Amino acid sequence: MPAPRHASFAPHVARDTRLLILGSLPGARSLAERQYYAHPTNQFWRLLGDVLARPLAAMPYAERLAELHAMKVGLWDVIRTAERRTSSDSLIREAEPHDLAALVADLPALRMIAFNGGKAAAIGRRQLPPLEAIAIVDLPSSSAAHTIGFAAKRDSWLALRAAL
Repeated sequence: MPAPRHASFAPHVARDTRLLILGSLPGARSLAERQYYAHPTNQFWRLLGDVLARPLAAMPYAERLAELHAMKVGLWDVIRTAERRTSSDSLIREAEPHDLAALVADLPALRMIAFNGGKAAAIGRRQLPPLEAIAIVDLPSSSAAHTIGFAAKRDSWLALRAAL
């Protein structure tokens, strides 16, 4: 029996987005709750909260998204649809990528694209055209399954401040 096919969310971006953070594909909990990074052990909101100096993890989801909009931060995923049995990126099969080139072309203020994890970077970098004035950053995954520790992740994630 084939693995179920999952689809990502619409992008959370605005024309004035300066920093675009791209994940791979929402996990089961995120898909069920229709929220980016909904699993309580995922460190995304804590990490990005430290980058923005805002208590994102403590806010209701709608307020988190409003803060990102105010700070000119966008979110999306590199995969439009894929087969996957669990939330693990290593189990993603038959991935259909998003058209990242088209999105980037519609974001004239964009300064940086950050990939949240190795799978996002591996797929996303192939979708981008050559970019001159936009920095590309590969981040350690915010997933708790990536066990390098919060402090080490945070040190890498703080590089995102350069885009704000």
